[in-house]
Amino acid sequence: MKKVRVFIERGSDGGYGAYMPDDDGLDYGVSGVGDTVTEVVEDFNAAYQEMKEFYAEEGKPFEEVEFVFSYDVPSFLQYYKGLLTLAGLSRITGVAQGQLSHYVTGRRHPSAKTVEKIQKALNNFGGELSKVDFAPVN
Repeated sequence: MKKVRVFIERGSDGGYGAYMPDDDGLDYGVSGVGDTVTEVVEDFNAAYQEMKEFYAEEGKPFEEVEFVFSYDVPSFLQYYKGLLTLAGLSRITGVAQGQLSHYVTGRRHPSAKTVEKIQKALNNFGGELSKVDFAPVN
């Protein structure tokens, strides 16, 4: 099944939006909105199901796809701010805490190189966490 990226972005009003890029080769598009990432993903999936039903009612062929949700850096930082502090993210990624703060507030935008650096560091950290194995307490 074809995989299609869906971008999740945080709006200036604090809500979230999700959309499919135009480069996916599909003849339909889907979007969603919500106050949280969970809500926006649920709204996006509901819109996808409605699109699928519409195509069926019209007798049109519908290409089903699998979605891969992607964040922009500011939306990721904002969404996970309750779990990951900017100080902690700075230690993990090597990006200055003040710089990360500017990304969250929208005062600055990370370069492609910085986005890659943050993503690689977080993926490495996630890999480390996935290997954690706690010993039983006697």
